[in-house]
Amino acid sequence: MDFDFLPNLPKSDLDDRTFKDLVEECIQRIPRYCPEWTNYNPSDPGITLIELFSWLTDQMLLRFNQVPRRNYVAFLELLGIRLQSPVPAQTELTFYLTTTLNDTYSIPAGIEVATVRTETEEAIVFSTDRPLTVGHPRLWHFLTAEVSESVPQVLRDRFTGLWTQRPDGEWEGREQAIFSEQPQSGNCFYLVFSPDESIEGNVIALTLKGAAATTTGINPDFAPRRWEAWNGEAWQPILLQEADDNTGGFSFNEFTQQGRNPAQGGDVILHLPQSWPVTQFVAYQGRWVRCSYTNLRPNQPGYLNSPRIIGLGVRSIGGTVNANQSTLIRNELLGNSSGEPGQTFQLQGVPILDRREGEYILVVPPGGLPQTWQEVRDFADSRAEDLHYVIDSLTGTVQFGPLIREPAQILQQTQFRARGYDSPRADRTLEPSQGRALLAAATEQEMGMEQQYGAVPPRGAVIRMVAYRTGGGQRGNVQAGKLKVMKSSVPYVARVINHVAAFNGADAESLEHAAIRAPRMLRTRDRAVTREDFESLALQAGRGAVARAICLANAPDTQPGTVNLLIVPQANLDAVTRSEGIHPDQFILNPRLQERILGYLDDRKLLGVQVHLRTPQYVGVAVQTEVALEPEYNNPRARQEILTQLRVSLYRFFNPLIGGPDGKGWAFGRPVYPSDVVTLFQRVPGVRYLGVVQLFELRKRDQEWVRTLPPDPVINPGPLGLVCSWADPQLRSSHVINFIDN
Repeated sequence: MDFDFLPNLPKSDLDDRTFKDLVEECIQRIPRYCPEWTNYNPSDPGITLIELFSWLTDQMLLRFNQVPRRNYVAFLELLGIRLQSPVPAQTELTFYLTTTLNDTYSIPAGIEVATVRTETEEAIVFSTDRPLTVGHPRLWHFLTAEVSESVPQVLRDRFTGLWTQRPDGEWEGREQAIFSEQPQSGNCFYLVFSPDESIEGNVIALTLKGAAATTTGINPDFAPRRWEAWNGEAWQPILLQEADDNTGGFSFNEFTQQGRNPAQGGDVILHLPQSWPVTQFVAYQGRWVRCSYTNLRPNQPGYLNSPRIIGLGVRSIGGTVNANQSTLIRNELLGNSSGEPGQTFQLQGVPILDRREGEYILVVPPGGLPQTWQEVRDFADSRAEDLHYVIDSLTGTVQFGPLIREPAQILQQTQFRARGYDSPRADRTLEPSQGRALLAAATEQEMGMEQQYGAVPPRGAVIRMVAYRTGGGQRGNVQAGKLKVMKSSVPYVARVINHVAAFNGADAESLEHAAIRAPRMLRTRDRAVTREDFESLALQAGRGAVARAICLANAPDTQPGTVNLLIVPQANLDAVTRSEGIHPDQFILNPRLQERILGYLDDRKLLGVQVHLRTPQYVGVAVQTEVALEPEYNNPRARQEILTQLRVSLYRFFNPLIGGPDGKGWAFGRPVYPSDVVTLFQRVPGVRYLGVVQLFELRKRDQEWVRTLPPDPVINPGPLGLVCSWADPQLRSSHVINFIDN
């Protein structure tokens, strides 16, 4: 491995002789050691041997004049740099119950769910982070408002005096309009649930009973309404897909087609947020859900009349919980202690993920009680009685405290130099008895200079790892819907699935990355002061989950004492090679990663500095062009291969992680020109010339992506924007490449 990134300082060779110098030096020594040898021609066998050994010596000197890789690794070890272990991917697992239970049901933590195992790939296992409680939701209030507001101000209670609650919790009564009599965009209604029931993360089936012969005038496949829940900071969408609304946007279209009565009720499946605090708006307290009449899309019909309902009911049918890519190993026996300092043991599962509560080593001395030992990063601050150990997460090696001895010769020299003599023999004034006393004092001092860092398990003690987790890596960034195989059965659970793709999985750190990280670590000294410090520490906090971090210097809304960081999370790049691209939703800064970065920076920033994390404004690019091929490539097979290569090159080029001309990620604020596509396609063998290049722009408006043709043939993402591209047939965001027949 060549460290080309290091500064090229002047280097002096320890031996600067060349191959030619070695040959000439040997020939000059021939008359002295072998005067009868007079033929120095290259054809002489002796000269051939001289050239051979000179070449071998030259190769040895070449290595001798270089600092080998082993020495550089030793320097990294002296600095305390360890290769970082893999980071497990994160996702959300949704469990669906077989039936509605009468009592609150809890699914324990550590439930393992895996992908389908194939002949070529092993199953990827995820385990839940915490227990999941499926409760019994109770609806307390049904409120309506004329305008959708972040903080409701004017509300009208529809239950009071008009509806009654049955013993099973369902409400029924007089016919009620959920919007205004003449519906307008912004009309909404609120459902407030009891604060006493723990239903965070539950999947609920909201049953709405419609009034007969209600004409709404909407397209039930594209209903202009939005279901949201208040998560304490904002209104979060909770309707996963349109198919989960069996009422067809309150039109009960399927009921009418099938000849059923809307009064029988239809279900709307809602996935409640895992963080769903009790909130008070106006005079109503509880957990809030909102359904609002949204702005219409082009050519989308709206509500002609307000939908009317005569009953409301709710029940829990499952729940969602966070999970990470890991496999839990419990109660692994490491072996018996030999009683020697610095002994090591090996864990079977590698690499080892960061330890959590309950993951530690248990030492059982012979005839004694079990002892809980504590893991430390190193033994620098460990005393001889401290029950400490160190784990190398990458290799799974467990090490106990070492014993450091000071060489006796150094002690003796130090002792006698303190008396003004170079050595014990130089002190001629000492009598034999004094010499023996001094030798005993030196021996006692030598014993005192032996220092034990960390305790040593007694001889014969049983060493056991109570629990640890193994896993992690980019392969854990699986797509949505891939996790559906339960490793063990759970009562009352019918199925499980991940509705969102896994994210933030990162492989173990390589030696090359550690070598690059070392100068950065020495420069920052683990303190965030300059812009480069914040960027470097943000990358270090992400541990592979953060791909790019940019500290904004002149942001328009930056306040004094505030640091704004643009964070681009890492994403799985396999979709690029499949000509699918990466959707911007995969670059969302999730709360868990945000908390990790902020917590890491809070311990290292200056007092009073506030750190704000932001995500760039992502702008999609869709290319439409025509390509003419060279005559020898005008066959179906070659066309298909070139078409695939061109599409992959576009998805790779317009990418925040590996895009741009240098392949290091699209630059912030860099516009897209048609000439960029022309330059990119000219590198592909077989392309003769291009036709007109059209660039389509995709921007997010009101939680939806909109595709437009910019007036100028340039797409400008803005100073804090990033360009990306992905394939979506409904949005028509895919790249369209047509061939021109010569």
